[in-house]
Amino acid sequence: MPINPKGLVIGLFLTLVSALSAHAAASCGDNSGKPATGEPIVVGAITGKTGPDDFSNSTKAAKAYFDCLNANGGIKGRPVKYLVEDDQWNPEIAAQLAAKLVNDEKAVLMVGNSSFVECGANADFYKKSGILVVAGVGVPRECFFAANYAPTNAGPRVSMLGAMGYALDQLKAKSVVCIGPNIPNVGTWSCDGIIQLAKEKGLTAETILMDPGTADSTSTILQAAASKPNVIILGLPKGVTVPLLTAAEEQGLNQSIKFLSAASAYDLSVPGTIGAGWDGNFIVNMEFNDLEATTPDNQNWLAVMDQYGQKSDPRDTFAQAGYLSARIAEAALMTLDPANINRETASAAVQGIKGFKSDIFCAPWYFGDGQARHNANSTTRMAVSEGGKWKVVSDCAPSPDPELKDIRAFEKSAGIN
Repeated sequence: MPINPKGLVIGLFLTLVSALSAHAAASCGDNSGKPATGEPIVVGAITGKTGPDDFSNSTKAAKAYFDCLNANGGIKGRPVKYLVEDDQWNPEIAAQLAAKLVNDEKAVLMVGNSSFVECGANADFYKKSGILVVAGVGVPRECFFAANYAPTNAGPRVSMLGAMGYALDQLKAKSVVCIGPNIPNVGTWSCDGIIQLAKEKGLTAETILMDPGTADSTSTILQAAASKPNVIILGLPKGVTVPLLTAAEEQGLNQSIKFLSAASAYDLSVPGTIGAGWDGNFIVNMEFNDLEATTPDNQNWLAVMDQYGQKSDPRDTFAQAGYLSARIAEAALMTLDPANINRETASAAVQGIKGFKSDIFCAPWYFGDGQARHNANSTTRMAVSEGGKWKVVSDCAPSPDPELKDIRAFEKSAGIN
């Protein structure tokens, strides 16, 4: 068959473009390319996959990293056996699953957890069992106020207060309305921080709590706009935030009020969904680096997802959190004698982490040995919707959350950050 030179050139060109656009090879473990074959190290996780929302992106990313690690030598020859359970947003099921993973499966660590209910259901159990949790995504207050539970994310309150700090410093806000979900230890906890900081700064402030499942977006927005605030700060899931913004634009409020949000709205689809009417007017907090950042570790996260995850697995903030939690667990376990990895040694290794660095974090992550609570990720960035994309508009800045005073004091005493 004769060769078509034109077709050959086009084919080579497309191959080259594909190669250039693909992420570099994923880097994990010893990068030997040799599968780990030793005795498995059991690591558990609990996530809320089925229920009001799917929170499993964190564990999907953690699994992808552990699969990559196992394909490249594991933990000094030992593979990680990663067991993920779905609590179905039910505290009783979450407690049963924790007992199964900790007591029956003998997990040495819990890694990548991401759930609305399991922090509160299991915090005491984890402490009594002597097992640590390097969680992916913490949401309720309980996730950040437990001795053995340390999320990699900042959490809704710290994220919203990061947005509040930007409103104060860059937008010179004088009045603010906080809109949060009417969920115990989530909406009130977060908005209370906004109110407290506003009072400290001499601003007027108001809180509106809404039921995410049944809220009337237009009435909520009109209620928020009634006091004529400079700024409205949202702390709601993406699926609730977008309808609120649509209702606000219908009322022409996108031009008269600045809208800001916690990191829950930082999703690559949002700018295109809300449209050009929000260019420069919708600003969100980022718990981690830009999802499309070309920095080495962020690119490695994407490479791991491409090579060891599923195409359908989201490349979002939750996935960044799960990747980081697995990396932290790897860093801790790699310090141990592979013949002596158990719950006690693994816990001690995690407690010893004081400066885990990644370009996905703004500041080094630490566990905080001896701390009654954990919120190491409390320095964040901001991005604005512009031209159908997110544009980063701030350097990393510490969240001004008044509730972080104990965290800042510990960091100072320990020489961290």
